[in-house]
Amino acid sequence: MRAVVYDRYGPPDVLRLEECPVPSPGEKQVLVKVAATSINLSDWEMLTGNPGYARLNGLFAPGRKVLGSDIAGQVTAVGSGVTSWQVGDEVYGDNLALMGGFADYAVVAETALARKPPELSFAEASTIPQAGAIATQGTASARAGQRVLINGAGGGAGTFAIQLAKLAGAHVTGVDNDHKLDFMRDLGADDVIDYRRDDFTRRGPFDLVLDLVAHRSVFAYRRALAPGGRYLCVGGTVRTLLRVVTLGAALGGLTGRHLGLLVAHEGPRHFTPVAERCVAGELGIRIDRTFSLDQVPQALAHVGAGRSLGKVVITP
Repeated sequence: MRAVVYDRYGPPDVLRLEECPVPSPGEKQVLVKVAATSINLSDWEMLTGNPGYARLNGLFAPGRKVLGSDIAGQVTAVGSGVTSWQVGDEVYGDNLALMGGFADYAVVAETALARKPPELSFAEASTIPQAGAIATQGTASARAGQRVLINGAGGGAGTFAIQLAKLAGAHVTGVDNDHKLDFMRDLGADDVIDYRRDDFTRRGPFDLVLDLVAHRSVFAYRRALAPGGRYLCVGGTVRTLLRVVTLGAALGGLTGRHLGLLVAHEGPRHFTPVAERCVAGELGIRIDRTFSLDQVPQALAHVGAGRSLGKVVITP
């Protein structure tokens, strides 16, 4: 089979397309013929090894040689202990534990998968697992009449988060670069901010801030919150995340605000409700571009540069 592999951290040009043996599923695993894999920011981080927590894949060199976690495809083999799936089943899921989606075949734990809705294409289904779970949990406290801000709102999780917060009845502000302002408005954002020109922490106060790319001071984040407000960050620099869980938590407690990390739960229970709302027409799936397997380096460069409007998908 073909697979996009890497053996050192760095820019997209460290990736190469190789012929590799088709992997065999273990006892509680299935082998999926990959039809589509969407790119997440975690793929970019694990490629570059930055921020530091991305090196949990290997301190000095990546332990998993093939990136790509959000996959959709067809089951072609099952392990001896698998009871949930049969050969031929169409599935999708977040394979963050094993990765391997940038290839023709990937081994996946049976519990990481859900049955693909027939109303969704493989490409559409692949956009949902990680981004949908983060967006759902990050906006779970949004209520009608609240002011919600989403930083990094033009990417995969942000695309769903804007729509979910609007469905909850909130006034939504989206923050990203100027390339994505019209895109965020089209998703339903009431206000949009170009972070390069305007400081969103001075535009509040907000009842909820979901930060997908945290890199600011905890004092700035506290300033952005209304009394009783919540700040949740998912990604960002190690320094910022550490300050949020230490100084930010203490500072927020003293001022009647909550500052903390969003530790998003994985698995079908957390992403299938998003797929159901997509099928029902309540949520829209936005695919920016589709690349072939030999174009994975270009696709990751596109995402890493902050140019993608929604999700980017690889179709082997």
